[in-house]
Amino acid sequence: MRIALNGWFLAHHPHTGTGRYVHALLTHLPIVAPEHTYWVVVPGGGSLPPLPDAVRVQRLASGAGHLAKIWFEQNLFPAACRALEADVVHVPHWGPPLTSPAPLVVTVHDVIPLVLPDYRGDWRVRAYTALALAATRGASLVLADSDASRRDILQHIGLPEVRVRTVHLAAGPEYTSRSDPAADEAARARYDLPESYALYLGGFDTRKNVRALLTAWTWAGSAVGESYPLALAGALPKPNGRLFADYPALARELDVTDTVRFIGPIAEADKPAVYRGAGAFVYPSAYEGFGLPPLEAMACGTPVVASTASCLPEVAGDAALLIDPHDVAALAEALDRAHTDDTLRAELVTRGKRRASGFRWDDAARQLVGLYRLIADC
Repeated sequence: MRIALNGWFLAHHPHTGTGRYVHALLTHLPIVAPEHTYWVVVPGGGSLPPLPDAVRVQRLASGAGHLAKIWFEQNLFPAACRALEADVVHVPHWGPPLTSPAPLVVTVHDVIPLVLPDYRGDWRVRAYTALALAATRGASLVLADSDASRRDILQHIGLPEVRVRTVHLAAGPEYTSRSDPAADEAARARYDLPESYALYLGGFDTRKNVRALLTAWTWAGSAVGESYPLALAGALPKPNGRLFADYPALARELDVTDTVRFIGPIAEADKPAVYRGAGAFVYPSAYEGFGLPPLEAMACGTPVVASTASCLPEVAGDAALLIDPHDVAALAEALDRAHTDDTLRAELVTRGKRRASGFRWDDAARQLVGLYRLIADC
């Protein structure tokens, strides 16, 4: 088979969740099924993350804005797939073309605009969502990252069950409890992190539930002491009063600035060390398509506190302390227990590493190749 993947995110946003997903697929597909030919079609002429020699790259002249992305998705990418005589076309994000020259696979990581009204945006966002909806209904196969996300896709997009399949994601091999202590210490020093801390790493839009986390820290922080701060990692967006609050201002309002640190974005190479240094990783999100950070933390041997929302119980199983995302008192208690209960911590570390080892990119790639064959033969 000749398989062509849309590489927009690989070229423009390689360190986002979708960019890393595309890279992981292109890394593992040629390993598990080397008999096939893999093309990635990318915009522009910039640098790409390292790819296996077996992956062929087709570059197309394209801009980088929203309109350029739509033009690439709807016109340039399908035309390239036609020229490549692809047997299967895979768009690994929710932006499939209305027409495809070959059976079309689309990965829908989540359907946030359909589930959460606050995320529906202005007319431009709604128009793009309508386009994606129409194109997805014409796909041969839709991939979900989790069974929870699959249920949302079935409910809100209205596809037949047989055309929506779950293929779980995985943590990369760099996320491991094995480490070089000196290198880890140097990585954490770059973010001025102490010997131990509670860690949040993720976005700051409202569904991430950071407001509840900071509120819970008014209790948990006083219980665990100033030597064990809450570190919030990630780029802080400009507050807009709807999706993005002013969280440093909220920390000041709650009087927790002495024990809360906003440490900014973490370089990809430093993430495993930052996970490993944490006494606990907390992820109180109210909605996720998969929730990769808790899995990465578990793979690094870090106890995890996460919410019971959407897919997170499916990912974490019994390997995390799971709390109702709206129960601030329960979140505070869980953070305290993850820090002070040594027996519980040891159990969470053991369970977490075992749980994370059950999610593997080579397994995902094998599933995907089987699905490619299925639709190519139809």
